Amino acid sequence: MFGSDCKTVTRACAAAFLLSLAASPAAPGADDKPYVMKISLATVDDPLHAFARNYAAAVEKDSNGRIKVEIYPSSQLGSTQRQVEGVQFGEIQCLVVPPEFLTGIDERFEVLAAPGLVKSMAAGQRLAVDPDVRKLMLGLGVDKGLHGVALFLVAPSSVVARMPIRRLADFRGKKIRVFASQFQTVAVQRLGGTPKPMTLGEVLPALQDNAIDAAVSSTTVFTAMRYWDAAKYVTETGQPAIFGLAELSKKWFDSLPPDLQQILEKNATAQAADIDPVDFNAKARRLWVEHGGELISLPPDDQSAMLNALASVGEDVSKTQPELNAAYQIVMEAARRIQ
Repeated sequence: MFGSDCKTVTRACAAAFLLSLAASPAAPGADDKPYVMKISLATVDDPLHAFARNYAAAVEKDSNGRIKVEIYPSSQLGSTQRQVEGVQFGEIQCLVVPPEFLTGIDERFEVLAAPGLVKSMAAGQRLAVDPDVRKLMLGLGVDKGLHGVALFLVAPSSVVARMPIRRLADFRGKKIRVFASQFQTVAVQRLGGTPKPMTLGEVLPALQDNAIDAAVSSTTVFTAMRYWDAAKYVTETGQPAIFGLAELSKKWFDSLPPDLQQILEKNATAQAADIDPVDFNAKARRLWVEHGGELISLPPDDQSAMLNALASVGEDVSKTQPELNAAYQIVMEAARRIQ
């Protein structure tokens, strides 16, 4: 299972990057008009939402109120696709989302969803602040209206199900919601399941209507959105890791004075480093059990067999797509360095 030293590692790994941004703030520009910054996300009360809240507070404080932030969790501004389009066109100024949901813009956004990339939460946070990984992930979408500012670990994956998944064989024949990622689709197929890509807003109704048997996400999401009434069994597979990405509207960002741009960049990095997914996951696990849910771990031999079955997914999926494979090699090399 993922380890418990994530927050210390995160801060240490981020320190060098923050120093490069921590110069004395520029003097307020001549243009002191207020700017509205809408932050949109699909989740609520999870690490993505915590980042949005903390980022909003820091930006408002450091800009002396020149940037007024509004936060819209739970897909209040529309489906994930609608939110992405809103950021591209400048109607929404910031989106906080797992990068896989941006694959329609660039297939390389899904590369961090490769199973087996990291084996602990501390390793996941080290990967998120690796310079090569940051350069890759935050640079994607720049020609499609996006400006990446933050990357951080959210949680290890779990599978929530209407009927318990206690053994590897229990995945067979089940219709399982996955993120919009080839890596997750192929992984579920290798376990004998039928993958069903869905946005988060579709998942709970699909479980309630028996349209799907199970769903991949995180225990933090299952708890915050009260899935226990529809599906009370959570199997903690730990794979793949789920990351969060903060994307600004490039159109909006480019319109800002340089001092406000610096504030947005600096605080995004700082708040990403301060997210503690270990604490979030521990609280979510406790609440899940308190509300009658069950947490399940696969037997050690089944967990090992699962990892073996999924070990080559990243290479197999990406090998016929040159740009995706190049991105996969970057993150794999970084993963080897930080394990």
